[in-house]
Amino acid sequence: MPPSYNPRLINGPFDDPGLFIPFFFERRALIFDLGDIYTLSPRDILKISHVFITHTHMDHFAGFDRLLRLFLGREKSLYLYGPEGFLKNVEGKLAGYSWNLVENFSNRFALHLNEVHQKHLISRICLCRNRFVSDGETVKPFNGILLQEPAMSVSSIILDHGIPCLGFILNERFHINIIKSALSDLGLEIGPWLKEFKQALFDRKEPESEFEVKSGGKNSRGKKFILGDLAARIAIIKQGSKIAYITDVVNSKSNEEKIVEFVKDSDHLYIEAAFLEKHKDIAQKKYHLTARQAGSIAGRARVKQFTIFHFSPRHTGQEQLLQKEAMDAYEETLAAS
Repeated sequence: MPPSYNPRLINGPFDDPGLFIPFFFERRALIFDLGDIYTLSPRDILKISHVFITHTHMDHFAGFDRLLRLFLGREKSLYLYGPEGFLKNVEGKLAGYSWNLVENFSNRFALHLNEVHQKHLISRICLCRNRFVSDGETVKPFNGILLQEPAMSVSSIILDHGIPCLGFILNERFHINIIKSALSDLGLEIGPWLKEFKQALFDRKEPESEFEVKSGGKNSRGKKFILGDLAARIAIIKQGSKIAYITDVVNSKSNEEKIVEFVKDSDHLYIEAAFLEKHKDIAQKKYHLTARQAGSIAGRARVKQFTIFHFSPRHTGQEQLLQKEAMDAYEETLAAS
């Protein structure tokens, strides 16, 4: 049973890391990391509502300028999250441009910036029409959850890459799969009403309540159904999926224990594997994982599937060796547990 979203790495395993997560039946997407994003179409980029940055090394954040360029002049709110120092780095990027004409924009574009600390979040709102100068900041407790919605949540932990580096999990509460043939049998078409239908289920509305399917505009008349009956006809509801994203972390006991607990039982773990095990000394100096270390972590966490990425250029042409080393370690760890 597929989830409600379709995560995919933006680039090849030797290129800038980033995970793009578009949602089915919605013009919306999330993104983990923001390096080179030119493989994403402007149409896909404009679907992004939330950006989660592990850290602001260039290969994880250089795409911010392209993202900003496409959003300018649009009625959009963009939420960004990053580790300690994130606010200073984003505002430094914004300060690199002249904004003397933005007061002429008729649309309201806002950046909602959030900096993650161990026990609190620092948030600022930067409005385009105010030349992205924030009026102040708010501080609120941080309990590990960055985004909480009825259908899903995004959680984070702070890891060590020589600097604070965030790991992320997208946790789907439960998955609603729409049966397209059933829609046809009822004379219904795929449309924005499906989002309202799913929301009604996530909100636990009474099954006996009435639900109206509108295929036209807001004022158009639609077909009326009993919510529970409609759900039984067109939807299959299953346990949600758990997607984890870990990159740029040193192999240490502290990091490993945190990661294993955090990503435990994930349906899909995306984890960096920068070097082969024979170069573990280099990996340690550069605060990265080897393929074997990545596979061992995946095995200890008993994830159902994992994908390695963020390979060092020194291993160009050796992708299969990295894949084999990680899978061997995964299988060995599972067998030993």
